[in-house]
Amino acid sequence: MADAPRPQVYSIAADRGFVDALVAGLVSRYSKEGLGLARLTLLLPSTRAIRTVTEAFIRQFGTTGESGMLMPRMAVVGDLDLDETLGSLLDPLGSADIPAAVDPMYRWLRIAELLRETSGDTAPKGAALYGLARETVRTMDRLLVEDIGPEELLQDRVLDQYWNLAGHWQASLHQFATVQNRWLKELDAKGALDAAARRNRLFDHTARRWKEAPPATPIVAAGVTSAAPALARLLRVISELPDGAVILPDLDLTMDDEVWDELGCAGAPVEPGGPPFAKGDAVTHPQYHLKLLLNRMGIARGEVQHWHRKGTGAARPERSKAVSAVFLPPEASKRWVSLKSGERHLTGIRLLETPNPEAEAQAVALAVREALEEPERRIAIVTPDRSLARRIVHHLQRWNIEADDSAGRPLSQSTAGRLFLLLAELVAERAAPVPLVALLGHPLVCRNNDRREWLHSLRAFERELRGPRPRPGLEALREKAGAAKVSEWWSEAETIVAQLLELPDPMPLADLLDMLVAAGEALCGLDLWGQEDGRALSAFVEDLRMQARAVGTSIDPQDLHGILTEAMDSQAVRPPYGGHPRVAIYGLLEARMTRADLVICAGLNEGSWPARPTVDPLLAPQVLRALGVPGADFRIGLAAHDLAGALGAPEVLLSRSERDAEGPALASRFLLRVKALLGDLLEIYEEKDLPALAGALDDADLVERYPQPKPLPTAEQRRERISVTALDRLRSDPYQFYASSILRLKEIELLDAEPTPAWQGQLAHDILEHWHGNGGSLNEIAREKLREMDHHPLSRALWEPRLLKGLEWVEQELERDPNRTPVLWEEWGEIEHRGVTIFGRIDRLDRLDDGTFAVVDYKTGKLPTGKQVEKGYSLQLGTLGLLVEEGGFANHDITGSASKFEYWSLSKDKKKSKSDSDFGFVETPLRVGRKNSGILPEDFLPMTVTYLDEALNRWILGNEPFTARLNPDAPRYDTYDQLMRLDEWQGREE
Repeated sequence: MADAPRPQVYSIAADRGFVDALVAGLVSRYSKEGLGLARLTLLLPSTRAIRTVTEAFIRQFGTTGESGMLMPRMAVVGDLDLDETLGSLLDPLGSADIPAAVDPMYRWLRIAELLRETSGDTAPKGAALYGLARETVRTMDRLLVEDIGPEELLQDRVLDQYWNLAGHWQASLHQFATVQNRWLKELDAKGALDAAARRNRLFDHTARRWKEAPPATPIVAAGVTSAAPALARLLRVISELPDGAVILPDLDLTMDDEVWDELGCAGAPVEPGGPPFAKGDAVTHPQYHLKLLLNRMGIARGEVQHWHRKGTGAARPERSKAVSAVFLPPEASKRWVSLKSGERHLTGIRLLETPNPEAEAQAVALAVREALEEPERRIAIVTPDRSLARRIVHHLQRWNIEADDSAGRPLSQSTAGRLFLLLAELVAERAAPVPLVALLGHPLVCRNNDRREWLHSLRAFERELRGPRPRPGLEALREKAGAAKVSEWWSEAETIVAQLLELPDPMPLADLLDMLVAAGEALCGLDLWGQEDGRALSAFVEDLRMQARAVGTSIDPQDLHGILTEAMDSQAVRPPYGGHPRVAIYGLLEARMTRADLVICAGLNEGSWPARPTVDPLLAPQVLRALGVPGADFRIGLAAHDLAGALGAPEVLLSRSERDAEGPALASRFLLRVKALLGDLLEIYEEKDLPALAGALDDADLVERYPQPKPLPTAEQRRERISVTALDRLRSDPYQFYASSILRLKEIELLDAEPTPAWQGQLAHDILEHWHGNGGSLNEIAREKLREMDHHPLSRALWEPRLLKGLEWVEQELERDPNRTPVLWEEWGEIEHRGVTIFGRIDRLDRLDDGTFAVVDYKTGKLPTGKQVEKGYSLQLGTLGLLVEEGGFANHDITGSASKFEYWSLSKDKKKSKSDSDFGFVETPLRVGRKNSGILPEDFLPMTVTYLDEALNRWILGNEPFTARLNPDAPRYDTYDQLMRLDEWQGREE
């Protein structure tokens, strides 16, 4: 009996450069006369790997000087059409009995319907249902990849765990099993398979075929690290083919046997029938998944051989030993203490820490710019943080370096995808201002027509639309367009928008998509589909529409935006070719098998690299462990392997930021291990030049500082009328007065703005003015005024109850005091003081029984404090008192003196009452009664005159500059902060 063939399994160490070493070895081993490499079939883990290997072949033949070459046949092991790709090698007629795979989109939509049917009234609503369907699909695939069928959910080891689970886990397991059972019955009836199940059958068919009749041409599997059982069986067969081989990336053959054993059982239980994964397994170690793969292949680590070639950009061999030491498991890592200084060196590796992601992106961009100075040097930036990758791309554009992020971006964040989502949001929000204006101003809208005129009309419409949200419906928008004098433009836009409103509930998803496509093409024409993101959107919409019709999916139009966002987030749009030829930005998946002279591993923080392990939301960890599925921490080991592979580059830069968008960030456990290994050598490897250079680029010492604004208008420009409220701003922040009263710049309200204090105050004043002048019920007047304002029902519902409570208090307060009679309300008055007009509107003036007057100011927001009044920053009441005493309201037959100054607040008095029903209170800045703070009544008006004269002398009649933020302790108004460029000079004032 012939001896069984020895498996040909090889490992390429990280320091050798996997892809270049692979190609160099393949050329020397399989290149022969005639067809040469064209006879070779190369199985690779991904389509990205095919591109990477192709580039390596081009480099290899470029160095040998040969004029041409025939490339080997390359196929992706996870391809659903692997049988067609490999052609006669798999005997397609023999694999014809393998059913086709069901469309993933159909599967997602149908699972959602099954969840709705099986859950009944407890089923999630809207986008939450389709999110649950996606999680269900992921869990099904997770089990299928591990060759776990639904019948295994009923095995004793799983049922034993079931009775110990919490109630919600039991319900989740029961629902999952029910949905999976119904789904598989439907698949049997259709004669189809899940994609993962079909891949398993293809692997088994291929293994069986090649074992029975080995191919006449060489078969090599390279870079495949997935430990899926069916794939492991195929790799075992490939390794035993006469001219076959399996080549693994960075399997550590130098690791001691005791360290290898410390990794755990890894799918090879110590006792027959025992769990394949023990609790003590080091699943976060970068070699664990490779040990799992070898165990499932039935190959011992001692049978794996070193690959006989290395790449042109290989690092020193000592690097792999140092990297292996970095990732030693807990017990073995104790030997760090006894390592000599030379054994802890990581020559060629630098560590970079920056204060925040922006500084990190800038420093990384500088490192790339520096490296490009050396001809033919290749740079790879590897990061799972897509936000950081985009920052780096933008910083590189400073030097006209176009670096494409090959990991792509979600379709939902692309130009065309964003427009499609805006259309869906318009449906959900019924043409609310923000999505409406964002849609009509989208870069693809009216792109080839007269876009300038379109935007001119849109801006006029937007200006009129700003403020609190109008009532729903097209009629309110039509009125806004008429007020903006763009009715003709709006009629064109309205014909497109109108078809997306007032839709029936529920409605077929396919019909909704048809309407969105029609509206998108009406706005953008064919430009919607013109670029790579448009083509991706077209394919996505066509697939979703076709499968929605096949399933019969109907949804509430209000849920369309959430459902589309959920689906489009998982669709990546890859950039087209055309970026810098020597710079690449990769995600972790795309970076596998790549090689560069300088590798920058960025974003090395916990939660990013490695990502936070997520617990399966449907099956409890105990159930997954009983089924033999790797735990959530398994992916940490994969991320560690990605980093270990990157550390094999000739030069490596490891970077992180100390903070992220949420606050202080924790350094990656992998980076901490590198630091721990270096110990007292750490300072040698810390990168200090890049942060300093990055800071110098934006150092204010190298550019002219923007000074604290101190405008000096002419004497003529200074002679402005001063309102009683503007006087407060003049004293607290002269620049605010300059911008509003001299430049006459007014703040524009936001779109769909929350009701501001000014809006609320004006509403209250209008109601009280009508009530004082005409009498009647304050309650009825308030409701009528709210109807006249015609704002969105939500704004009215939130503000109306509080307003009515405050107005009710005003009415009761006036009835309680018969000794005062309102004589003026909401009236304007003015006086001339030293040649300057002082004017203002008084909320209410009451005549008291002694013939003097009480000045009343209604407040719906926060009241001025006593200190603010004393320092002259809240002089409104005092200035109104001056207008009363100096005849400012003489045309209303008002003469006399003011003796009372009161704020009437329509809000709750939080100092005195904790009841939600107690609204309204009176406050005065004067020291009266038992009050121990404030200003004495006899000093109030003289002090007001003193402050008024000081303001006139300094700014209106004098020549003092209108300095921004002159008094930092004064009440803060932020209306003109951007105009004064506050952040650029605050804290650096002279």
